[in-house]
Amino acid sequence: MAPEDSKVPDVFSYESIVHAVAGAMGSVTAMTVFFPLDTARLRLQVDEKRKSRSTPTILAEIIKEEGLLAPYRGWLPVICSLCCSNFVYFYCFHSLKSSWLQGHRASPGKDLVIGIIAGVVNVLVTTPLWVVNTRLKLQGAKFRNTDIRPTHYTGMLDAFSQIVRDEGAGALWNGTFPSLLLVLNPAVQFMIYEGLKRQLRMGIHRELSASEVFVIGAIAKAVATTVTYPLQTVQSILRFGQHRQQAEQSRLMSSLKGVTYLLHNRVRKYGVLGLFKGLEAKLLQTVLTAALMFLIYEKIASFTFKAMGLKTPMSSRR
Repeated sequence: MAPEDSKVPDVFSYESIVHAVAGAMGSVTAMTVFFPLDTARLRLQVDEKRKSRSTPTILAEIIKEEGLLAPYRGWLPVICSLCCSNFVYFYCFHSLKSSWLQGHRASPGKDLVIGIIAGVVNVLVTTPLWVVNTRLKLQGAKFRNTDIRPTHYTGMLDAFSQIVRDEGAGALWNGTFPSLLLVLNPAVQFMIYEGLKRQLRMGIHRELSASEVFVIGAIAKAVATTVTYPLQTVQSILRFGQHRQQAEQSRLMSSLKGVTYLLHNRVRKYGVLGLFKGLEAKLLQTVLTAALMFLIYEKIASFTFKAMGLKTPMSSRR
């Protein structure tokens, strides 16, 4: 869109829609391929008394105890939530970028701020979907932790209804606070990625090869995930919300005190390493899923823009 165009058309441009649809399709495909890894990660985070630590072992246990398709339990609600979440994020990011820049040159600082704003909007809009899909994904699981209450939902709509009826509408936003903090994850990834890229190009202005981009992108994502993983664990526990606890503690669960309580309690019971239980599965799933997602996203976006006879789309947020 030309710089002199108004900001309103930029927000509702075809370009933003193409980016949003491509991002959603890429994430859905990638998550489907690596879904069992996410199942292993979530089970390790929530079921504190499970002794198995490696991803292959936990997946083998799940299949043996719960059936061959158990690693794909909750696939549909997760995919629906992921599709909506990535559509919102990609759409917000590219709409805000198009509106803000208005023909001016992009910079890492502007991309960082836009990414955080898009992340906050995404969290506030889609958290109820993630709360429901976390419940459904863990429903029917064989937990080692006897403090976890079983749930009985027939689907997404029934889960929404029961949660609102039994726990109040506010329960649909369980884990919102750590989720808002976790918008720093892509920010950390972006800063590390740009720093490594500058180091590789130091003294020689050249384009990085595909393998170099993949490696530094994987390193940046791995570091960002590791740094923020304790908050991701708390986020999963809050979203699940089925641990038996004393009444005076229930009000803490959606606040800063609740996050602090969960972090402290986990360290007290299992040591500092307890905060990183399931990290192996998360790193495998995150790095592989992100790589495949962006590959598909770029291909779909590029093909669509060419088919529409439009200019090459703006650079992706990474």
